[in-house]
Amino acid sequence: MGQPNSSGQSTKIAKDVPSSSSRINDLKKNITAAKLVAQLVRTTLGPRGMAKLVMDNLGNTTITNDGATILDKVDVQHPAAKAMVEVAKAVDKEVGDGTTTAVILAGALLEKAEELLDKKVHPNTIINGYREAERKAQEALKTMSIKINPKDKNWLLKVARTTLTKKVVPVYLDFLASLVVDSLLMVTTTSGDKLKVDIDDVRIVKKAGGSIENSQLIKGIILDKEISYYGMPKSIVDAKIALIWDHIDMKKTDLKYKYEINIDSPDSLRKYREEKEEVLKNMVEKVAKTGANVVFCKKPIDDIAQYYFAKAGIIAIQNLYPEDMLILEKATGAKIIKILDKLTPDHLGHAEMVEERKIWEGYPGEIFVEGYDNARGVTLLIRGGTQKLVEETERSIHDALCAVKGAMTKPIVVLGGGSLEIEIALNLFNYARTFHGKKQLAVQKFAEALETIPLTLAKNSGMDPTNALLELVTRHRKGEKNVGINALERKIEDTTKLEIYEPLVVKEEIFSIAVKATEMILKIDEDILAHRKPKPYRPPASTPQQVFSHIKRTYNKYESQFDTAEYPDINLNIA
Repeated sequence: MGQPNSSGQSTKIAKDVPSSSSRINDLKKNITAAKLVAQLVRTTLGPRGMAKLVMDNLGNTTITNDGATILDKVDVQHPAAKAMVEVAKAVDKEVGDGTTTAVILAGALLEKAEELLDKKVHPNTIINGYREAERKAQEALKTMSIKINPKDKNWLLKVARTTLTKKVVPVYLDFLASLVVDSLLMVTTTSGDKLKVDIDDVRIVKKAGGSIENSQLIKGIILDKEISYYGMPKSIVDAKIALIWDHIDMKKTDLKYKYEINIDSPDSLRKYREEKEEVLKNMVEKVAKTGANVVFCKKPIDDIAQYYFAKAGIIAIQNLYPEDMLILEKATGAKIIKILDKLTPDHLGHAEMVEERKIWEGYPGEIFVEGYDNARGVTLLIRGGTQKLVEETERSIHDALCAVKGAMTKPIVVLGGGSLEIEIALNLFNYARTFHGKKQLAVQKFAEALETIPLTLAKNSGMDPTNALLELVTRHRKGEKNVGINALERKIEDTTKLEIYEPLVVKEEIFSIAVKATEMILKIDEDILAHRKPKPYRPPASTPQQVFSHIKRTYNKYESQFDTAEYPDINLNIA
């Protein structure tokens, strides 16, 4: 039986009421689909994690071990599996790091929940137990956290290195970590007692070629443009910058009436050209009178105007992207002017130098805007031997920027390497004994799910996962609360000596999002398929005879109103 809904769809409902066993089967199917997504990224976790090669329908390939990137590019159809993809997107949006860990934890929670379902534990009981365990885990996070100085470069470098270790070759680790921390310290502002950090102030430019060691931090902006007009200066010191949104050209009229210029002789053509040249020359003079010696224009600049700009010693760059204009406004202090006539000296920005440079031989030039007063905006120029390497390095740096930002805005860190998860799991095993009934089982399963993180780290690094987990549990019970997985050396060591630190805000988000995703899937007890309402029947295309008959009927109906005198060339003799 079908009932139409507000979106014009009809929902099919079986005649027989589903039994509880069939509903559990639907739930288990959803859990299986979600677990498959978690298994997809499980092998990418940690410094020894493997990469995935993702190919789209057009044959474009991406090689990465970044969980968020993998799940973003994979075509997922199952609704429950899509929920796991949303987990990765939510964590990436909120904190920018920890996406793989969140998905793996959510998958482990669902796996443990499935075991409880087999023991006839109701989904709501599991959800309540998970909520209670997550609340206790969040409390334990705060007690095990370490407060740091948000401007202490040494602490920030530790956080950056921890994030980059998962994705970057160790030989470049310290170099890239230093670039990340220095770039964020340059754009940081103070708001009361807190630091304000905007990652958008750090622009990442990728250029294949050279080595990762050729990457550099530039206190300025790199624009993927070049000086196209011969004769313009290639470099200007003490640049006064004008940002113009409108085109510098003979504008088309905005009137709704059409117009045309009739040129019927060589003399009229000459006068038109002279008049156009004079208008464009006046435009350039207006810019020059404000003192501007560099012009960035979002729209095209006429060739004649470029000639006069070059003659005046002004650099004029055209066809900029809107985001480039906004970044220049933020960095140089200039104000974007929509109409050229309104440009004044107060609208100009300043930079120590604007210059066209070649980053690498064989590539076209780039525009460098460097050195500004009391303004923000830096550029990380990322180099690498291949385009794939450059793209993966960019993803690694983005994660590191997000992690360091989290440590600066909320200056509290926790230990990594799986030591935190093991310690919280042991606390939860003890906490579970305070409950009576089946809720105790759910808290215990949450603790077992947390053990999946160090277990996966050990497995991906080539260690025996069972032996590693047993050693971790034994040493933690003896009071060694800081021991975790040293994935690079394949050992169980003190993570404080390894300097493995992660922002508290990342761990809090991982626990919270993983539990919410698990709860959402566990609350689904039945899958209902909604079909769109069938479209009304449309007859096939009319034949020529039917079209002619329709024209004939229409003409006969309006024959008296049709004035054939106005259309003497049209034959309306329809038989």
